[in-house]
Amino acid sequence: MKKITKISSLFAAILFVVISATQVFAAEQVADIKTPTGFYALIVIIPLIVILALLFMKVDMIAAGFVGGVLAMLIGGIGLAHANDQFLKTIPGMLSITVPIINSAIAMAVFKSGGYTAALTLVRRGIKGKVEYFAAFIVILQAAATYMSGIGGGSAMVIAPLAFAAVGAIPELIAAMSIAAAVSFTTSPASLESGIVSKLSGIAVADYVDEMRIYWIGFTILAIIIGFYGAKKRKVIFKGEESEEFAGKTTGQIFKVTIPVIFLLGAVIFGPFINDAINVPLFTPLVYTVITLILIFLCTKFNLNESINAMIDGSTYILTRLLAVGIFLTFINIIGDTGAFAVIAGIAEKAPGTLVVPAAVLAGILVGIPAGAYVGSILGLVLPVAVSLNFPLAALGFVAMGVGLGSQLSFVNITMQALSSGFQIPIIEVVKGNARWVGLSMAILLVLSFFMG
Repeated sequence: MKKITKISSLFAAILFVVISATQVFAAEQVADIKTPTGFYALIVIIPLIVILALLFMKVDMIAAGFVGGVLAMLIGGIGLAHANDQFLKTIPGMLSITVPIINSAIAMAVFKSGGYTAALTLVRRGIKGKVEYFAAFIVILQAAATYMSGIGGGSAMVIAPLAFAAVGAIPELIAAMSIAAAVSFTTSPASLESGIVSKLSGIAVADYVDEMRIYWIGFTILAIIIGFYGAKKRKVIFKGEESEEFAGKTTGQIFKVTIPVIFLLGAVIFGPFINDAINVPLFTPLVYTVITLILIFLCTKFNLNESINAMIDGSTYILTRLLAVGIFLTFINIIGDTGAFAVIAGIAEKAPGTLVVPAAVLAGILVGIPAGAYVGSILGLVLPVAVSLNFPLAALGFVAMGVGLGSQLSFVNITMQALSSGFQIPIIEVVKGNARWVGLSMAILLVLSFFMG
C-alpha cells in the first residue's frame, strides 16, 4: 500500500506540473504576468513541487505553503512588503465567503439538536425489518447532511455510529457514505470547497451549486444503489435497540424533531427554484436561518439560547478552515507572482483539447489520495489553471469532485477517520472496502469529463 501511494504521489506531481496548476487570479491576470523562459521557467516551478512533496509527507498545509512561498520569494526576488500585501488581501477574501459560512453554521445547529438521529429512528420503525431500505436512507441522510453543512467528516461522525449500532459494518454501505460525502461537500452551498471554487473562478457560489446539482444527484443515486446492494447481498438484520434518546417516544414526537432538518434541506435545495418561480427572493440565507432556529426551538429539546449557541459554535469549523486556506493561498499567490503558473498554463494549452479536462480531473484524484486531509488546499493547487484555460463551470466542478473522491481513499482524511471510528474498524479496512466502489465513481467521473473539453 505504501509503495502504491508513493508511485501515485510521484505520478500526481508530474501530471500536476504538466497539466494542472495554481493561483487565485483570474485568467486575464495570469495573462498579465510575463511568462518565464528557458532554465528560469523550470526553476519557478520548484516551489510547487516542494509544496506537493510536503503535503504528501503529511506536513501541515500552512507550513508547506510557507516553505514554498519563501522559496518563491528567493527565486523571484519578491520583497516582504509585497508578501505582506498578499497576506492582507487574500485572507479577507476567503473570509468573505458569507453564504457557505451561514449555511454550515445553521446546519451544525440542526445536527446538535438531534434531527438526524430522529430521522434514522423514524425510518427504522417504518421499514419493518427491510434493512436494505434503511441502508439506502443512511446514504441519503449522509448526502443531505453533508450537502446542508458542507462538512463530510462532521456528518459521518454523527451518522456512522448510529448506522453501526443498527446494522453493523457493511463495506458497501461505508463506501456509499464516502461517495455521498465526497460529491456533497465538493458541490455544497455551505462548503469550504465550493467557496474556493467560487473565489478562484470569480463565479458566484449559487451559480456553481446550480450547475453541479444534477451531477451531485446522479452520484448520490449511485451511492444509494451501492448501499442498498450491499445490505441486500449480505442479508443483514437489525442489531441492538433504537436510540435511547427516542426510545419510548411516539412516531409523532420523533417526527417533530425532524422538522428543522426537512425545512433546511428543502430551503437549501428547492429554495432557489421557488425564488425563481415566484420572482421573489423568499428563501434567502437570512430567512431560512431565522426560521430554522425558530423550528429548532419549537420542535427539539433545545431552548432559544441553546439553538443560537449551537449555530454560533457550528460556524467554528468552516471559519477556522477558511482562515487556514487564506493563509495557504497567500503563499500560492506569491508563487504566482514569479510566473510559475503562466509557464504551466502555456504547457496545458498545447495539450489535445479532449484530454485537458480528464487530465486535470485525474490530477485532482491522484493528489487527493495521499494528501486528502487538505482538500481545500489541493483545490488551490489544481483548479486555477483550469480557470485560465476557460474550463466550463461543470468541468471545474468535476476537478473538485475528483479531489473529493480521491480523498476517500486517504488515510488522513477526516471523513475516512470518522467512518473508521463510527463503524469500529481500522481505517485500512475502510480504504480497502472503498477502493472498488470509489474507484467506480472515479471512472465514471473521468468518462464524463471527456465530454467537457
